[in-house]
Amino acid sequence: MARSGRSGYLLDVPPSWVDVHVFRNLVDQAGRARLTDGERADRLREAIGLWRGEPLSGLSGAWAERTRRTWEHQRVEAVLSWAEVELRRGCAASVVGTLDALVAEHPLVEPLTVTLMRALYVTGRRSESLSCYAALRERLAEELGTDPSTEAERVHQAILRGQPVKAAAPVQSAAHSAPSANRQAERVVPAQLPLNIRGFIGRQQELNALDAALDSALEDQAQVAAVSGTAGVGKTALATHWAHRVAARFPGGQLYVNLRGFGPAGTAVTADEALRGFLEALAVPAVRVPADLERRAALYRSLLAGRRVLVMLDNARDADQVRPLLPSSSGSFAVITSRDRLTGLVAAEDAHLHVLSLLSRAEAHQLLARRLGKERVSAEPQAVEEIISCCAGLPLALAIASARAASQPGFPLGAVAGELRVSQGSLDAFDGGDLSTDARAIFSWSYQALSARAARLFRLLGLHTGTEFSALATAALAGFDLRTAQLSLAELTRAHLLVEDAPGRYGLHDLLRAYATERLLAEEPAVERDRAVERLLMWYLHTADAASPYFTPGRQLFRVEPIAAGCRPLDFDTYEQALNWSECERRNLVAAVPQAVAVGRPDLAWRLSATLWGFFYLRSYLHGWLDTAQCALNAVRLTGDREGQARSLGDVACALTQMRRYEEAVEHLREAMALSRTLGDMHSLAQIMANLSYVYRHIGPLGRSVEYCRRSLAVYRVHGEGWGREGNVWANLGDSYERLGRFTEARACLKRALPLLRSEGDRWGEGYLHEVLGTVHRRLRQHEDAVASYRQAVKTYADTGNRWGQANTLSILGTAYLENGEADRAQQTWQQAVDILVDLGHPDADDVRSRLRSLQ
Repeated sequence: MARSGRSGYLLDVPPSWVDVHVFRNLVDQAGRARLTDGERADRLREAIGLWRGEPLSGLSGAWAERTRRTWEHQRVEAVLSWAEVELRRGCAASVVGTLDALVAEHPLVEPLTVTLMRALYVTGRRSESLSCYAALRERLAEELGTDPSTEAERVHQAILRGQPVKAAAPVQSAAHSAPSANRQAERVVPAQLPLNIRGFIGRQQELNALDAALDSALEDQAQVAAVSGTAGVGKTALATHWAHRVAARFPGGQLYVNLRGFGPAGTAVTADEALRGFLEALAVPAVRVPADLERRAALYRSLLAGRRVLVMLDNARDADQVRPLLPSSSGSFAVITSRDRLTGLVAAEDAHLHVLSLLSRAEAHQLLARRLGKERVSAEPQAVEEIISCCAGLPLALAIASARAASQPGFPLGAVAGELRVSQGSLDAFDGGDLSTDARAIFSWSYQALSARAARLFRLLGLHTGTEFSALATAALAGFDLRTAQLSLAELTRAHLLVEDAPGRYGLHDLLRAYATERLLAEEPAVERDRAVERLLMWYLHTADAASPYFTPGRQLFRVEPIAAGCRPLDFDTYEQALNWSECERRNLVAAVPQAVAVGRPDLAWRLSATLWGFFYLRSYLHGWLDTAQCALNAVRLTGDREGQARSLGDVACALTQMRRYEEAVEHLREAMALSRTLGDMHSLAQIMANLSYVYRHIGPLGRSVEYCRRSLAVYRVHGEGWGREGNVWANLGDSYERLGRFTEARACLKRALPLLRSEGDRWGEGYLHEVLGTVHRRLRQHEDAVASYRQAVKTYADTGNRWGQANTLSILGTAYLENGEADRAQQTWQQAVDILVDLGHPDADDVRSRLRSLQ
């Protein structure tokens, strides 16, 4: 083993990883009882010789720093043990140089100085020994505001009197010693945890995660876990319950402080104040508590060294507030609760982050049963479900509602549910009588901590009626550029006033939405609210308008008024981009139509509904389609907007047709046709005629189907080739002829339709054409050609995302297989169709299911 060449000191170059393990093994061997002092000194000397300067030199970061500190503690322990052995053997001179160098590195570790004092004294260097004590006393007073320990004073007095000086029994580990005059502090075991939560339920996954964090804590470092979540979600309850469960694993005690990062006082507890409280709990007299933060933190960490202590830091405002309060020694554990995500602690201190979500319905039901009794809850299941829905899974709200029910045991739970129902959109029903159980007040503490920009965005989100939203949509709502919107959303997410459900997609639960709406009405002028809604609706309309040509190429467009300055709708380069955006925003687009009506913009309502026609048809979202179209129609009937009425009547009719409500569809189409003639809108007139042809193909007579197709084509001929969706009408006419058994005419129509559909870019229409052609082949007993055409139709529908088209063609293909005696293939194909139709919630699923049953 290499040794230092400087004055015989055993301190030099950094040890390797292997040397550290060897070092620990040698120290362990030296502790065996059967060894003589000489053998023990040899083992320790060899172990210390492996230490050659600062370990992990050049590495930065929290882990490297903690590891260095731990290894340094072990090194100091080994040197102290070796020095004690050598002093017993009468070899004090051999330890002076090493101890002197180590005291220079660790001037506040008292046992090192005390041992050096003894070594100097027994080698005849009494004045130097007394100088060591004087230097120690000065350092402690200056750095920590304390006096030397009782042991240091005992050794000092013995040297002054010229008496023999022996080690105190037992010898205290240097790495685990506290440089305080308060020896009694090490005997105090604080137990400051709050009262355990009565009736705590659920959260088993989160409890297991905290257990795992504790179990995985390394032996040579303290560990940190952070529990984060929105206001009222039960962070403190979870942390307190878990802390009581594991308290026995911390014989050194449990420290607790409410940091009041979010609260009614508006003033958070500073780290200085929290440290004073912790030091007092550890029996440090007030007069000896250091005046500044750095010294208090040093004394605090020293007192925790060598002890297994659980530190609970509740309601933290941010990472900076808690850093000075974190224990640094091995065996201790800190659990922090905060509405902030504390990402700084995760990055720098390697903290385990546990984000607490809302309760599941099962957990909420369990909470109510625990508080109100299983019999009472079981007796009114419908009322219980309504209470859970109104409380949005928020434990605070459930606790308030259950407290109200418990205070009136003779009242039915239906009465509580009714009260919550009436107050929906308001937080009035969620006031438990004091600030700690007032949902409005608790939300306000998070809101008040926001920047002005983020607070404004939070208020405006009360105007967004969808369940989730994108950063781009919020930028339009607030009139922000995208970067500003993203920064504000990040701040709201850190504060748990929003949840980022998926990358770039955000949401807030109903009670927070109600609070946002309250702040909106109280703080945002009506004119600003109207402008924000208009920006949002116009953003959705313009972006949906950019997506629409990918779904229904050639469909008549309409004039859309210019969008507000600074509000940037999306453009799309591919069909997939347009489809993905429409899918992500589907619920918001559906909600935007009635919102437009509610704010007095029926013109936006019918345009939005009309723009979504192709997407709804393509994906078979029938109920959303009918609801939005009917909502728009009702609104424009009241305003007398004839263009809007004509378009909305056609949209309602198309949705009714897909739902097989054909008679109702005919009524709407005839009214739309009359309005289009009055308006002179020949393009809409041609489309309505084509749609009437489609309906009559299903309800008859088929002659009318042919008639309306020909009338539609006549309108197209008047206005010129390529003016509209002429290719689609030719394909429809081919379908009508096929149903009449006029196959030659059907083929001629389909042949004429194909180049038109391709020139119009209508892939959707191409799929329909191949489906009709397949049926022509099937009816002519041309099985292979029929299968090939059907398969081409299925592929084309799949390429365009037309799932209903896929399912419909698969059901026809199954029939073709069965007619050809291929029952197994028919069954397999029909099952594929059923799977798609069930997923779409389409009424055709029942018909295909019955065919499957007929094969069994």
